[in-house]
Amino acid sequence: MRWFVALLCCFFFAAVSFLGPVPAGAQTGFDRPGGDYTNFVVRSGDPAACALRCERESRCRAWTFSYPQANNVAAVCWLKNKVTARVENTCCVSGVRGAAVREPKGGPIEFSIDRIGGDMRNFEVAPPDPTGQSCADACKADAKCRAWSYERPGYKDSAARCYLKDKVTAPRRRPCCISGVVR
Repeated sequence: MRWFVALLCCFFFAAVSFLGPVPAGAQTGFDRPGGDYTNFVVRSGDPAACALRCERESRCRAWTFSYPQANNVAAVCWLKNKVTARVENTCCVSGVRGAAVREPKGGPIEFSIDRIGGDMRNFEVAPPDPTGQSCADACKADAKCRAWSYERPGYKDSAARCYLKDKVTAPRRRPCCISGVVR
């Protein structure tokens, strides 16, 4: 049995050597409480700015980016001198040093994407829905709606907003938003 385990380990290390390391990614929807040594406002509201700052500071081991909140609090980056356990929380994007920000891909919901134009109506979403699902559901319920964009609170307005669209426009990367195409 030991020889079998040793053989599996050899295959694993050979595969890693051949294929290279699997790139690490930040975790959208997770916080890493504790270990903070500094924080700063991220004016762009982009979690990638937080990850980049961690890369540039030798003391940084992990980071958490907190999206702007409904009460006009700006986006904040928390740099950490140790890697703490991640905790599920839709407020944040977290990662360890060397982890690029990768939003979830695939499926009907597009994270950090805005579909500008084609607005047929918009409305405030209260309470805020960090998944964008309430906006997607509103679009599905309207036969004229083809696409939607959910704007997180604190980017343009203190309230979250849902934009229903009568045409599908080109996706644009913007950390403020979550979008999708329904029809």
